[in-house]
Amino acid sequence: MIANLNSVENENTGSMSEHSEDAIIPAEIVPNGQPQQPPEFAESDDHSGIDREYSGVFEGPEKTLEVCFRAVPNQTPQEDHNGKLGLRRLTRLDLDRICGRARCTILSYVSNQYLDAYVLSESSLFVYPFMLVLKTCGTTTLLRCIATLIECSKHLGLEIAWVGYSRKNFNFPGDQAFPHQSFFQELDYLASHKNLCERLDGNGYTLGPLTSDHWFVFVADQTTRINPDTDTDRVLNIMMFDIDDDVAQLFYYDHYQTLDGEDKASETTRVSKEMTHKSGIHALCPGAIIDPRAFEPCGYSMNAILFRSYSTIHITPESGSSYASFETNQKVASYSSLINNVIATFRPKRFVMTLMADEYGLHEMRDNPLTGSAMSSRVVVPSGQYKRQTLASIKVEDDCCCMMGNWTLDAKALRAEKHRGMSVS
Repeated sequence: MIANLNSVENENTGSMSEHSEDAIIPAEIVPNGQPQQPPEFAESDDHSGIDREYSGVFEGPEKTLEVCFRAVPNQTPQEDHNGKLGLRRLTRLDLDRICGRARCTILSYVSNQYLDAYVLSESSLFVYPFMLVLKTCGTTTLLRCIATLIECSKHLGLEIAWVGYSRKNFNFPGDQAFPHQSFFQELDYLASHKNLCERLDGNGYTLGPLTSDHWFVFVADQTTRINPDTDTDRVLNIMMFDIDDDVAQLFYYDHYQTLDGEDKASETTRVSKEMTHKSGIHALCPGAIIDPRAFEPCGYSMNAILFRSYSTIHITPESGSSYASFETNQKVASYSSLINNVIATFRPKRFVMTLMADEYGLHEMRDNPLTGSAMSSRVVVPSGQYKRQTLASIKVEDDCCCMMGNWTLDAKALRAEKHRGMSVS
């Protein structure tokens, strides 16, 4: 466990390097391309940032904002005419305003009886009745949506109960706009909103080596736990760097044929599905509703929902900054097979794994590569073995456990053999 610290920002600039319950809502197709600029909204602040020209590389690792809400005292949340409750009653205009502040747009969505999942021009948005998770990549301004989110939730009779913000150190920190030019700046920006919501009073932490890949975390916990034994939430995130060249080529749009007479929307839908199957991504989320999106000239995003859980994948295949991420909030006793299958699919040269979990969520896990020995934490796939290099963990705000580790491909243990199928535990 490491100490609580507000570290000096030290970005690594190197390039080391039940299914019947679910219903698909037809995807809204907008003109293709990545990144896209959101529509202009009336509200603004004094530090809105500037549009930056594409530099030939893309900041793949996402910024993640998770906000949990509760009903305002003496108010009972009401369902709308579709039976949706709480934050799921947010209108499309509300969601567009929230995403617009973060400089991203909604491209498509799928829903079931538990949540709504939106593919964005830069990553994903998940909306539950009392929780919202927004992930954005590139040079988006994620934290600028805080004030709009607070405003919209008040209209629904909700107030903030828990806030979590996290990101890995940037590979290209000089490309970022306010308020994401340093972790100190992000913490100051969050603190500046305390006049809107005193529940944003939290702390910042740094996990991992400042001279290599590390993870910044902010948590503000204002929840009252009636029965802590029932709080078993957890989120696993795998951030993969320098993915295999053959895998990266699968996510270039022009590698897929065009069909005479096919309109652009149909073409995008078809290419998105072909990328999903050719890469093997479909096998990572068996039984789930999958909403994929291919980008031009390259790139890919995918959301998958199964009952109350989501999984999401984002890929930027550009040479020199290739990256793929996989995140899920599935509650399983062991993530070993899933981790192996994800790594086997993308074959990166190195990856960072993070886990944010309630204390009792950790107790439900049968094995954890972020707590075991160096030998037991090895990830072995047909293309080679990955060795854990560093490990850091901390418990914050009473019972929120944050863990991160760095894995690199062990060149000495490379195994020259044909690729096998998926792992089964």
